[in-house]
Amino acid sequence: MARMKAAVFLEPGRIVLEEKPVPEPGPLDALLRVTTTTICGTDIHILRGEYPVARGLTVGHEPVGVIEKLGSAVKGYREGQRVIAGAITPSGYSEASLAGCHAQDGPGTSHGWKPAGGWKFGNTIDGCQAEYVLVPDAMANLAPVPDGLDDEQVLMCPDIMSTGFSGAESGKIRIGDTVAVFAQGPIGLCATAGARLMGATTIIAVETVPERLSIAQRLGADHVVDFKRVDPVEEILRLTGGRGVDVAIEALGTQATFEAALRVLRPGGTLSSLGVYSSDLKIPLDAFAAGLGDHKIVTTLCPGGKERMRRLMNVIASDRLDLRPLVTHRFPLDRIEEAYELFAHQRDGVLKIAITP
Repeated sequence: MARMKAAVFLEPGRIVLEEKPVPEPGPLDALLRVTTTTICGTDIHILRGEYPVARGLTVGHEPVGVIEKLGSAVKGYREGQRVIAGAITPSGYSEASLAGCHAQDGPGTSHGWKPAGGWKFGNTIDGCQAEYVLVPDAMANLAPVPDGLDDEQVLMCPDIMSTGFSGAESGKIRIGDTVAVFAQGPIGLCATAGARLMGATTIIAVETVPERLSIAQRLGADHVVDFKRVDPVEEILRLTGGRGVDVAIEALGTQATFEAALRVLRPGGTLSSLGVYSSDLKIPLDAFAAGLGDHKIVTTLCPGGKERMRRLMNVIASDRLDLRPLVTHRFPLDRIEEAYELFAHQRDGVLKIAITP
């Protein structure tokens, strides 16, 4: 049986490169030869044991590659075709998918639905930090890469771009809105870009790393707030003349950023939460106006599926957005343990790492 290299979760603190069998596609699947992938902040939660996955699971959920082999029932694709698949791989026929909530795809149980059921790569099935990955329900999830786009141009589409844009979309940003985006990591930067594309005319980016603040301005931020120099709530209220923002996007996943996002909302404003939280959140009584402020709090898991990927690649192909500057480091798969060490400790100005098998 053919074998491949893969980054495998062993225990908290240990993701290592091992050899595993190359998977064989079932009738509805496709085997993808991975040409480029990356490490996500969620993978760091897995590494630290903050999000549980099975021992021996291949991690990673952002694949760019070439179709190596198609299942017998897969139509409309060809072997050798360049494609991406979203981090979320809905079946298209579950109750959640048919209700239009593809990210929550998956079978229900007698105890209710399982949250985040559409996230399978590196969560419930082997992921794509490997030489090959098996893509389930290929006809619902494979999106051909347009001619002329290279791997790094589309590398953010499967997760980071889709997630960041969803923060703006779920917040229902309108033309002329004022928006604050808390944290300018890769997802926050994509949320800033998404807010601009949706018509926000005043975007306030909150961060402290100078390089990230600079990229935020390139992607559409009108004001940058360094939270180590000023109180971000006071500064945002000053910038808005005391009105507050129409939409606040929380892109870090901490109590402090969640609470600050709530405190800068105008009456009736929306808090769009993208962060992955590692502990219980508390909602302060005053910021929540005792539940009487007409505020909205909405959470979003990265949208997936081939139509979502097609739309995101259209944005890239139209030259309306270039996310290649987010790739700050490049490693071969053979050095992925070194890449994890760099990314987990956020050294050397790292934003995203391109991993090439």
